[in-house]
Amino acid sequence: VCVCRHDTAAGIARVYRGSFVHSTRDAALEILNDFVLGVDKSGKITFIEEGKNVDRLAQEQGFNTADVENLGPGEFFMPGMVDTHIHASQYTYMGTALDLPLLQWLNTYTFPVESRYRDLKFARDVYTKVVKRTLRNGTTTACYFATIHTDASLLLGQIADDLGQRALVGKVCMDINPMVPQYKELLDESKDETLRFIRELLQKKYPRVKPVVTPRFAVSCSSSLLDALGEIARTLYFQSHISENKEEVELVKQLFPDCLSYTDVYLKHGLLTDKTVMAHGCHLTDEELKIFHKNGASISHCPSSNISLMSGILNVRNVQKHKVKLGLGTDVAGGYSASILDAVRRAIDTSKVLTIEHPQLRPLTFEEVFWLATLGGSEALSLDDRIGNFEVGKDFDALRVNVSVPGGPLDVFPEDVIVEKFLNLGKTPWLSFISLFLQYG
Repeated sequence: VCVCRHDTAAGIARVYRGSFVHSTRDAALEILNDFVLGVDKSGKITFIEEGKNVDRLAQEQGFNTADVENLGPGEFFMPGMVDTHIHASQYTYMGTALDLPLLQWLNTYTFPVESRYRDLKFARDVYTKVVKRTLRNGTTTACYFATIHTDASLLLGQIADDLGQRALVGKVCMDINPMVPQYKELLDESKDETLRFIRELLQKKYPRVKPVVTPRFAVSCSSSLLDALGEIARTLYFQSHISENKEEVELVKQLFPDCLSYTDVYLKHGLLTDKTVMAHGCHLTDEELKIFHKNGASISHCPSSNISLMSGILNVRNVQKHKVKLGLGTDVAGGYSASILDAVRRAIDTSKVLTIEHPQLRPLTFEEVFWLATLGGSEALSLDDRIGNFEVGKDFDALRVNVSVPGGPLDVFPEDVIVEKFLNLGKTPWLSFISLFLQYG
């Protein structure tokens, strides 16, 4: 993996010529063949125009055409992929322990493992590996759940910054856990440690790493804790889980009898804002989706874990119908892979399963899921002013993909739609076919 670090001084740092693939507000997939793109020394895109204009651009922007880097056959740039929901602390058992439904799975596997993160040596080892792995998989931006341990959560933020990944990092909050009572906090402890986590992470002034307020889900939080977090999260990012499986939905009804729905729990505690991203949402009603849209809240679609834990299937078409912001999540370790490419494939597959059951639905296209993995994810995390596509003024947060690398994971033929083939057959970059270009500063 080649990481290009840009200085903060003014002026053109790099110019690339070749194919650029991205999404726009109007097109799920736009392919720009023989275009030229310039990046300044602060990592911002300064221009993107047709290649025939390169001589004029060289005069206007002050670069030498001999310094333009030309992409080869089978190469293209695409935006870095965005993982809108991943549990960094569950990485140790990713790919295993997929034999139970959600609530039993949490008690049997998740809580005992997450309890270990009071050990900072253990935390450093795991968090370093998960950040490196997701970067190798093409995830330039991740929204992480850590654990209830403040110092380990701060360490995850440091590691993401050190390795160059843009990240939202959340210290988990939970003051209810009757099944594994050693893994929970006291109410005041949770509030105080959340404030300490936010304060100390912001004091680091990491350019790409920010805190996100993170109650695990309504089942593990008292109303008092949710109230406190609502006050804390007024101007911050917020993440949690919602309507992942039916047993969980019924339990929330019992725990919060004064609330009209699962969504109403978060709404009444001030936790549904335009900086909120909620994982799953498989069983949200139309009325709940209307509330999401009204408040500008987002959903992280996690198709791999939805199937692996037998939770349900999100009707993406219905989410789109209600104009709710939507991105993709790997949801490690309920999801068995830390690759957004695998989430892309599972999103298409599960949409086809829904179409089999409901023929009036249309399955998702590869173009639409490409959008979810890039621009959709940036919108879901309220980062679309900085990343998600190749608009001038945004960070050059990109993957350089080479589908023709010798010994690579796929064979290319003249009639191929290369982007579609890459999304369906591409493998992780230890096969040397993706380079990461991350904005620094």
